[in-house]
Amino acid sequence: MSATSELKLIRQMLDDLFPITRSLSGPGNRQTLAYLQDIIPLTTSEIPSGGEVFDWMVPEEWRIRGAWIANANGKKIVDFEKCNLHVVGYSTPVNDRLTFSELEPKLHRLPGMPNAIPYRTSYYKKDWGFCVTQRQYQELKDSAGLLEVVIDSQFDTEGSMSIGELVIPGNRREEILVSTYICHPSMANDNLSGIITTALLAKTVYETGTPIHTWRFLFVPETIGPIAYMSSHPNIIERTIGGLVVTCCGGPGRLGYKKTFQGDHIVDRAVELAFNELQIEPDRYPFSPLGSDERQYSSPGIRIPVATICKDKYHEFKEYHTSEDNLSFVKPEHISASLEVYRQVQVILDSNTKITSTIKGGEPRLGARGLYPSMGGSNRQIAVQHTQNSTDFDLHAMMWTLFLADGQHDLISIAEKSGNTYTDITSIFRSLENSGLAIRA
Repeated sequence: MSATSELKLIRQMLDDLFPITRSLSGPGNRQTLAYLQDIIPLTTSEIPSGGEVFDWMVPEEWRIRGAWIANANGKKIVDFEKCNLHVVGYSTPVNDRLTFSELEPKLHRLPGMPNAIPYRTSYYKKDWGFCVTQRQYQELKDSAGLLEVVIDSQFDTEGSMSIGELVIPGNRREEILVSTYICHPSMANDNLSGIITTALLAKTVYETGTPIHTWRFLFVPETIGPIAYMSSHPNIIERTIGGLVVTCCGGPGRLGYKKTFQGDHIVDRAVELAFNELQIEPDRYPFSPLGSDERQYSSPGIRIPVATICKDKYHEFKEYHTSEDNLSFVKPEHISASLEVYRQVQVILDSNTKITSTIKGGEPRLGARGLYPSMGGSNRQIAVQHTQNSTDFDLHAMMWTLFLADGQHDLISIAEKSGNTYTDITSIFRSLENSGLAIRA
């Protein structure tokens, strides 16, 4: 797919998926996963409500058909049809007439952002509420008479929570996990951008051919989704070497990443090399057990190191968890920039390997194999390989690669120690491999 075509696809996905009402469960999640099945061969499954998952219980399925607050003249001042953020997620049904003073405790607003609708949920305590702009709040306050308050919602104890999954088998049993959350409605950066980025990364891996590692892509509701999935898939934990939680990929700010709980895990190092490869100096955020699903995958009993690459990280932009995180805030080219880093990380993690020299003493005769310049003495020479494809190598990088080809160092560590890009080191290794001088350990 060309860059232009991909940007058009991202734009279409933003427009199509943004209005859908998503939550921990319900038809909006299934609609979203069904949409993604037209892009990648996603499989879906349902986890029944009420099931125990570690210390948690899968919640009842929540469905909402509409909601509004109308004045005595029947004018709908607040209408769920116009913005699905107006209703607190998992609100219980309401059909009543209330005074403003009776309604006010159920209203959520942001006086400092008068045109914004906040995003609020009450997943695990039965409650209800509306989220309004400051103008709507004032209009409700100024309304004479009783206010009609309706939330047409229902809970289904026989319902379920939807999970999307794509497993791309690799040549190795070890897995790399990529997870994103699908529960946030009508907020573009958090986390529609993560859904789109994950889907397109999965599409790249799937269409490239058999990867080295097995790649597991998950589309789950935040917090309860990873908990439920890992509770029912304990065998995956032991063979997953690390992963990525994809969120907040589409803002206008700087690219950055949140480190794994280890801080120097192979995933962290791959992310650093990816940014170096793309000549980007990112913002860096230390690991914290506050945040998104990295705290579930990294929790005791699971301990999968996961990093997050982002563009305007959650909590770091003022539009976060409001209606101003909209389609004007997020651009296709922003998502594309994040996707490029994720793709580079995927390439690094999947191609990384320890290497060993086939020469068991001293350095090999590079000149005899066309890998050393015929004229010596230069401070930083270029080694020229005359094969089917003539390639110039930095001799410094080649000598580092050979020096560290001891079966203990991998390509990532060689790139780090030599100061060269990962692409340069892998290119040199391929040349050494073709010349019979180095092999995968």
